[in-house]
Amino acid sequence: MVCSQCQERDAVVHLTQIVENAVTQVHLCEKCAAERGIETSSSVPSHPLGDFLQAVQQQAAQMPGDAARCSYCGTSLRDFRASGRLGCARCYGAFEQSLKDLLRRVHGSSTHVGRSYVCADEPALERDATLSELRGRLADAVRGEEFEVAATLRDQIRTLE
Repeated sequence: MVCSQCQERDAVVHLTQIVENAVTQVHLCEKCAAERGIETSSSVPSHPLGDFLQAVQQQAAQMPGDAARCSYCGTSLRDFRASGRLGCARCYGAFEQSLKDLLRRVHGSSTHVGRSYVCADEPALERDATLSELRGRLADAVRGEEFEVAATLRDQIRTLE
């Protein structure tokens, strides 16, 4: 079927228009359909996000640091790009420059503004785990009516708190 508009190329888009109960069919080639703003397989419109992602992908393919590896877990920068996940906490230091560039492109800045995670110190975590265990043992001792053991556990909990 030939294009209804230019009468030169084969029609690949077939439109059915209904205006005031009148049905008209329009057959368009890819070029004429693109001129009317209709997407076809060969005339995909350009989107800024698509252009950005394509540029990032090309830049990532050309980066020389793809062979860099984390000394602790062995994850490479190429692995990170493929999966989107780092292997361990030390990867942040190993890939610091690449991650800063990525954050700058995605968020507009590589500097964090807002609440920060404060890691609890190791002795406090250990103390909390011990307290939790002692409280569980205390509850079991009370249920079993072992009051002497319960009193000892209570005293240990008070000294830790």
